[in-house]
Amino acid sequence: MSRSSYLGDDTIALHSGYQPESDHGSRAVPVYQTTSYVFDSVDDASALFNVERGGHIYSRITNPTVAVLEQRLAALEGGSGAICTASGMSALFVTLFSLCSAGDHIVSAAQIYGSTVTLLKHTLKRFGIDCTFVAINDPIALENAIQDNTKLVFCESIGNPGLEVSNLPEIADIAHQHGVPVVVDATFATPYLCKPIQHGADVVVHSVTKWIGGHGVAVGGVVIDGGQFDWQASGRFPTLTEPYAPFHGMNFWEEFGPSALAMRIRCESMRDIGAAMSPHNAFLLLQGLETLNLRMQQHVQNAKDLLEWLQAQDAVAWVNHPDLPHNPTVETASKLFPKGAGSMLSFGVKGGREAGAAFINALQLSSNLANVGDSRTLVLHPGSTTHSRLTEEELIAAGISGDMIRVSVGIESFADIKADFASGLRAAAKRAEQLAQQA
Repeated sequence: MSRSSYLGDDTIALHSGYQPESDHGSRAVPVYQTTSYVFDSVDDASALFNVERGGHIYSRITNPTVAVLEQRLAALEGGSGAICTASGMSALFVTLFSLCSAGDHIVSAAQIYGSTVTLLKHTLKRFGIDCTFVAINDPIALENAIQDNTKLVFCESIGNPGLEVSNLPEIADIAHQHGVPVVVDATFATPYLCKPIQHGADVVVHSVTKWIGGHGVAVGGVVIDGGQFDWQASGRFPTLTEPYAPFHGMNFWEEFGPSALAMRIRCESMRDIGAAMSPHNAFLLLQGLETLNLRMQQHVQNAKDLLEWLQAQDAVAWVNHPDLPHNPTVETASKLFPKGAGSMLSFGVKGGREAGAAFINALQLSSNLANVGDSRTLVLHPGSTTHSRLTEEELIAAGISGDMIRVSVGIESFADIKADFASGLRAAAKRAEQLAQQA
């Protein structure tokens, strides 16, 4: 569908990228469960392999079902193109792989997902790529961290699990003054709550496993090229602006302009790394995307109600969410997230880690697992799981305390969520009392 530029988000999520096929008239997007595609002729095959025209060769690189999801997500975020991958982490990896080479440097927010810290601090170091972690909302620290070999500034729209909201306009302004793009992981926000490209971001990545899919049944990621960064003028990106030998000296910037990064990822990373999304997963994720806006309204409302309730409970030591007045980024959140800053929250129970464990173990409705963005309410102790590989110093920098419980608020009836948490808090209070008596 070519009218995405003026359709509403609800309509884009349902219609963009697909018209019922003339042969069969299927209203739903079909699952193209195939590895490869028949060429019309030898010349047709040659044109496809040399990127002289669009089309499909092999499902590791492109697939019609996956392409519909890509077009819808690009339209929702306002980007020039999108590449879907096998997971959120692979989406970030292929982005970094396409922009950075040995000897390059990245600046990243400190309060980010634990596996991303590991990728940036340890894995990429083996490839000769260094990373400096900073307090991303400190403009002086950010300015001082950017070097001559810096290729990008990375942050999360809402930090995981510290829930720090990145001041995207200010971060983008500083980065762009140095000719450096901003890459934003917007998983916690989704396009319903915030569109980072409108606030200065140049590349957006998502784990579409989470709220976009929304049902915990399919893993996937996406990279969205904002199409606004001038890779040539920056002078820092030979991967996009110099001849590429495997394609007979093609210059991606000259050939594809605003979609240069997306096409580099398509032509190189999907070919060589092969982190492709399966067509069946794309189909499942499309089902979730169709109801994203409706689900997010319930997610956000339930989170607001739970925040209010938790703050009134004696067994709770503290509560954190970007919309709360004491959160240091509340002003930024109010500007970037007028519909509410998501359905993630964290809190601590009195009695520390052991009392927190008692809370989690007593829950019956909510699930203790390593995921977020499911339609169901999910809880986790980050210090023991997603961020367990970090040092004590790194945990402090990431905003993670030993008593922190991370909550991904689902769309169940709020009365049932409250009853479940009340049961958990009773168990936590009992354990805290036992610990106090033992002291």
